Amino acid sequence: MKHFYLILTFLCISFSYGQNSQGNGDIKGFKLYPNPVTNGKVYISTSENGPKKILIYDVLGTQVFESKINEDELYLSNIDAGVYVLRVYQNNKVATRKLIIK
Repeated sequence: MKHFYLILTFLCISFSYGQNSQGNGDIKGFKLYPNPVTNGKVYISTSENGPKKILIYDVLGTQVFESKINEDELYLSNIDAGVYVLRVYQNNKVATRKLIIK
């Protein structure tokens, strides 16, 4: 069990260091709030207009959610509490962030 917590801690730290980085393929002006999600809604805003493809993975890499949105608001009330990886695709660019749902 200690190994599981060690791996989970390592993953959380790794994702948090990448939280504010903006690489070459990162979406310009990407913002994710509130994080942690407490009311079942999260807002994803970017500088670019257009639809966004949203994928959410659990810490084991299994895809648990997929959606396309045209606005900034995303409803996540059907996802269990936990730590996830959120990946957003827009105009051939991608942004990846850690997402916490309480």
